[in-house]
Amino acid sequence: MGKPMLTVRIARWSAEHPWRAIGAWLLFVAVCIGAGQVTGTRSADFDDHPKGELATYQSIVDEAGFTRPATENVLISARSGNLDSARALAAAGEVRADMGALREVSEVSDPVPSPKGTAVLVNVELAGDPETADDRVDTLLHTTAAVQKQYPDLLVEQVGGASLNKALSATLGDDFQKAELISIPVTLLIMLLVFGALIAAGVPVLLAMSAVGAALGLSALASQLVPATDNTSSMILLIGMAVGVDYSLFYVRRDREEREKGAGHVDAVEIAAATSGHAIVVSGIAVTVAMAGMFVVNDIVFSSIAVGTILVVLAAMIGSITVLPALLAKLGRFVDKPRIPLLWRLSMRNSENPRFWRAVLKPSLRAPRTTMIISVGVLAALAVPAFGMTLNSPSTSDLPRSIPIMRSYDRMTEAFPSTGASHQIAIRVPAAQTAAAKAAVDDLLARIAHEPGFAHDRAPKVTPAKDGRIYLISAGIPYDGTSPEADQSLARLRTSLLPATVGTVASAEFAVGGQTAGENDFVANMNDALPWVIGFVLLLTFLVMLWAFRAPVIALSAIGLNLLSAGAAYGVLVLVFQHTWAEDLLGFTSTGGITAWLPVILFVTLFGLSMDYHVFVVSRIREASAHMPTRDAVATGITRSAGVVTSAAAVMIGVFSIFATLSTIDMKQMGVGLATAILIDATLIRAVLLPALMTVLGKANWWTPRFLRKREETNATEETRVLEPVG
Repeated sequence: MGKPMLTVRIARWSAEHPWRAIGAWLLFVAVCIGAGQVTGTRSADFDDHPKGELATYQSIVDEAGFTRPATENVLISARSGNLDSARALAAAGEVRADMGALREVSEVSDPVPSPKGTAVLVNVELAGDPETADDRVDTLLHTTAAVQKQYPDLLVEQVGGASLNKALSATLGDDFQKAELISIPVTLLIMLLVFGALIAAGVPVLLAMSAVGAALGLSALASQLVPATDNTSSMILLIGMAVGVDYSLFYVRRDREEREKGAGHVDAVEIAAATSGHAIVVSGIAVTVAMAGMFVVNDIVFSSIAVGTILVVLAAMIGSITVLPALLAKLGRFVDKPRIPLLWRLSMRNSENPRFWRAVLKPSLRAPRTTMIISVGVLAALAVPAFGMTLNSPSTSDLPRSIPIMRSYDRMTEAFPSTGASHQIAIRVPAAQTAAAKAAVDDLLARIAHEPGFAHDRAPKVTPAKDGRIYLISAGIPYDGTSPEADQSLARLRTSLLPATVGTVASAEFAVGGQTAGENDFVANMNDALPWVIGFVLLLTFLVMLWAFRAPVIALSAIGLNLLSAGAAYGVLVLVFQHTWAEDLLGFTSTGGITAWLPVILFVTLFGLSMDYHVFVVSRIREASAHMPTRDAVATGITRSAGVVTSAAAVMIGVFSIFATLSTIDMKQMGVGLATAILIDATLIRAVLLPALMTVLGKANWWTPRFLRKREETNATEETRVLEPVG
């Protein structure tokens, strides 16, 4: 008969040596957490982010040694009514004196009144490395707060890059704690509704939490190679709780089902390992492959999230097939204790009487072609708005005004409106071309002076390096940096002005930075990367599904269904966030677009997570198809798996919905997008379209090419052998 499959061998050993398996898992989690705390997390800094033209720009600036000091602004305005100028200037003088005495400060400007006389601004330059300004800004904030106490009738507020970063980090940290605190009781409540017993409900939650803890520790280690970003921990929690609970849920439900049929504890664990355990491994590999698609983007943010999510999925998968069998074997029937009477009866009724799901399946089984057409039509209609998706680069407009410093920022920009943004131009030439470079720069400046897209009342600021090889030019434009006019000015500079001037100098390098360039390049990079990410994920997912089921039709149908689900989720995302009707409902202000990085994250996450359901449901259908016609196998497989799929989906939707309540709009968009996608996937896709499609295809579902048949027959024999003890 050959060796039992790996998941069965692992489960058998764990069931026979439960304390060793449990101890090994606890030791693994403890070591991961401890190692992470010892090494600490290396966060990505500015130098980790540049790519493309921005990387060239930063390389030139770094070589020149030009450093812009970190700056903070202290805004003084009236708390109500008109500003008392004398009082405001007195407060500004106090700010100047106190800030100037700090060793963290290198220079303090004179007070600058606003054009309308509504505020006074004091600019403060920080001493030292601007990249570590966040670590030194606390002293300045304390000084500003002290001046505020002296002038309670005024608003004395500090706004700058370092203070803004600090406030956002605190907000994100609070959001993460909020998500963590809420997600655990929400998940536990759903598990209680599913199992009706406290221990059975607690096991998946505890396993998921341990997987998240292990992954957080491992991600700290991995950050020494791939620096972590602000969203990494949130994504680990988001994916870890969803996947960890789902995997345990699949396993525990199958174990309970087999025990109810009369199997002993070890036999039930082995059957669960051969079926649900095998599905968990396939699903884990599929999710890992999908998450690896983020590496294709070649961006530190995506690479960091990819590493974190892959680690937590692997941790959850390993825990589910190793320590979970030990827990189930050791607990035996105590896993269903203590029972909560009403919830217990409800959970047993749902598992024993799938009449609801038989009713849902009737249209798919009786009129599968009509059901397919209607279902695809509904999904296509939901996906239509996605074709009008507008991608926005992350900016201050995305940040919630519930953060006090953002309200201060708005008051500062209102009192001191910008006269326009600027393009930052970096030029580098070989030593032998310095004379030609000087002439080219002069030519560039002369052309800029006659270009309509540039500010003629502000001459470009030119900063040459001492050796004449490098020039930094700040060319002002009379527009906001995010405006279409700014985009046109940038395009003119990159495609015409620079190539016609500096581009004529042999071996010259040039690049444009600044707000407009950064946002354009980021969005362009996301647009360019998305097709490659989609192609990568589709190809590898197809190969994983082909390896798992040895059926090309099953693999192709999985991809097609997931594409429909992803398209519908994109459409809903556009309907909600590119318009204003849901602003009050979700507590956000529409920016008229979707955060540019979200489509990639949403696609890979959805594609990975939806494989949980697909692999589990199709595995049950294939199991039933061994001894009944396809139509009956579809009905049996889906009615037997519908309860657990619905429960798993409820967990994911619950966890993802929590993220829709967080502060930042990108987290809201991700939470809504993922929750919607899972809802669509677990209902319309798995309970309606999938059974209709498989019924229409019939035996073609399981067609296996000749080169895969021997392995397929081996797998079928093994599954039959494992399932024999319970008939």
